[in-house]
Amino acid sequence: MSLQPFFDSVPRITFHDPLAEFLGAAHDGRLEYAYGDAVRFAGHSCPTVAMAYALTVKGLQALYPDELPERGAIIASFPQAAAEGVTGVVSGVVGFLTGATETTGFKGIGGRFVRRGLMQFGSTVTGAFRLSCAQGGEVALDAQLDRVPAPAQTWELLARCLKDEASGAERDEFRALWQGRVRRLLVDHWNDADVWQVSLR
Repeated sequence: MSLQPFFDSVPRITFHDPLAEFLGAAHDGRLEYAYGDAVRFAGHSCPTVAMAYALTVKGLQALYPDELPERGAIIASFPQAAAEGVTGVVSGVVGFLTGATETTGFKGIGGRFVRRGLMQFGSTVTGAFRLSCAQGGEVALDAQLDRVPAPAQTWELLARCLKDEASGAERDEFRALWQGRVRRLLVDHWNDADVWQVSLR
């Protein structure tokens, strides 16, 4: 899979995963994830995948300012049902990064390293989602993606592509515009508080 070059400019996140350490999968249990990994998981790059990745990274940086976040010890809560709107896409990326699942994750070894029951839907949560850690901290996360709009011609080109009416040049232009918006969100506006809202509680 040939990925967009700008993916390498998006900040990465490193976790400590006790299960990876216990089973010898990673030295000292350190696992690093990049935006490209989230794209490989989702199979595409779009503002929704970008939002899920960015908010997870930013939320965990707020929860764990002085240490690595512990993968498998993070609870993710969403206000909507899993099948509603883009919740499934967002929760998939969040779960991929944090290890949290609702019912399908690792059942544990001897009562340790359980990944099930760490994801909740239909919760009393404001914004996009909330992350909580075992130590008791929590962070509410939201994004205003409309602050970084796509160029107007993006939607006309999208419609032409979906109808198989676009030329090769128009398809290339659509892809460039689409990923250009993702790049602006994740690179140009990474530190823009008007786009990303992180509220530690």
